[in-house]
Amino acid sequence: MFRAEPPEKDIVAKAVERRRAAEAARRVRIFNTKNRVMGLDLPAIENQVTEKREREKMEKQRDRAYELLGATIDEVLRKRQTEEEERRTELSRDLVHFWATEQRAEDSRDADLTFNHQGAVKLSHPKSEMGPACMQVFAGEGIGEREKKRAQMEENERVLRAQRDEREQRQQKQKLRELLTDMEMVQLDQRAVHLDALESECKRAACIALSSYNQAQAEERTERLRQEKMKKEGEELMEVKHMVTSDLLTECLEAAERQGVGTADRTPGILCDRWKGMRAEQLSAIHRQQEEQRSEKERQRQIERQTELAWDVELMRQARAQEEEEKRLRELERERRIQLDNVNQQLATEQRAYQQYLNKNVYTNRPSARFFSQFGSSTR
Repeated sequence: MFRAEPPEKDIVAKAVERRRAAEAARRVRIFNTKNRVMGLDLPAIENQVTEKREREKMEKQRDRAYELLGATIDEVLRKRQTEEEERRTELSRDLVHFWATEQRAEDSRDADLTFNHQGAVKLSHPKSEMGPACMQVFAGEGIGEREKKRAQMEENERVLRAQRDEREQRQQKQKLRELLTDMEMVQLDQRAVHLDALESECKRAACIALSSYNQAQAEERTERLRQEKMKKEGEELMEVKHMVTSDLLTECLEAAERQGVGTADRTPGILCDRWKGMRAEQLSAIHRQQEEQRSEKERQRQIERQTELAWDVELMRQARAQEEEEKRLRELERERRIQLDNVNQQLATEQRAYQQYLNKNVYTNRPSARFFSQFGSSTR
C-alpha cells in the first residue's frame, strides 16, 4: 500500500505552528527571571528524568507486549498450519477413496476398448434402438493397439531402466565421493595423531633436557656452597688463632701506643683497636678540663638570664606603650565615626528634600506599565 502524502499547505501550516510553539517556549524560558539568574531549571530536569523513565517503562511494556503478541501469532500460525496439513491429508485421503470407489477405470465408457470388453458396462437397450451418437467402436479403430501398447511399455521400461541406471551411477558417485571424503578425514586424523605424538615427544625431550639442566645447576650450587662453607670455616679458624695470639687478649699496654705518630698535645699516637684504658694523669687532666667547662657553662647561663630579664622589661615597656597607642587610636576612630554620622545625617536630609522636590515639581508625568511592557517583548 502507498502512503498518502499530506497537502503542501498542511505541511507549511504545521511548520509555522511548530516555530510559533518553539518561540513561545523560548520566550517563557528566557524571560523567566528565576531560571535566568539561577542558571539551572531543576523542575524541568526532574520532568525530563521522569519522562525518560516513563518512556523506558513504556518501551519495556511495549516490547513485552510485542513478544507476547509474536508468541501468540506464532502459536496461531502453527495451529493453522497443523490444521491445514490435516485438512489437506483428509482431502487427499477422500480424493483417493473417491477415485477408488467412483472413478474406476473398469467403469468408464471406454472400458470395453481398454480392457477388451471384460469390464464394460452392459447396455440395457438393444443396439438397434441406439442412434449414431451412441456408437463407441468404429470399423478400423484399434488396429495394432496391442503392439502399440507393447512398444510403449517397452519404451517406458527402457526409460525407467535408464533412469534407474543413472540413479545408481549417481548413488555410486555419491558413495565414492563420501568414501574419498572419509579417507581424507582419516588421513587428516592420522596426521593430527602423528603431530600430537611428535609434539608429545618434543615436550618430553624438553622436560628431560630441563631436568638435566636443573640437576646440573643444583649440583653446581651444592658444590659452590660446600666450597664457600669450607672457606668460611678456614677464615674463622684463622681469626680465632689470630685473636688468641694477638695483643688484644694478652692486654699489652705498650701495643696501644704508636711511637712517632701523635697530635699536638701528646706525642705518642693511640691505636684504638689495642687501647686498654687511660693512665691516672690522663684521667686527672680530663676531670680538670671538665670542671673548667662546667664553670664556663655556668657563667654563660648567668649572662643569658640577665639578658632575658632585660628583654622582658623592654617587652613590658613596649606592650604598655602599644596599649596606650591603641587606646588613643580607638578614641580618634570614635570621634571620626561621630563626625561621619553627622555628615551622613545631613546628606540624608538634603537627599530627602531633593527627592521630594523631584517627585512633586519635576517628575509629574510618570510612565505607565504599558510603557515598560513594550521593551524586551521578543527573544530575537
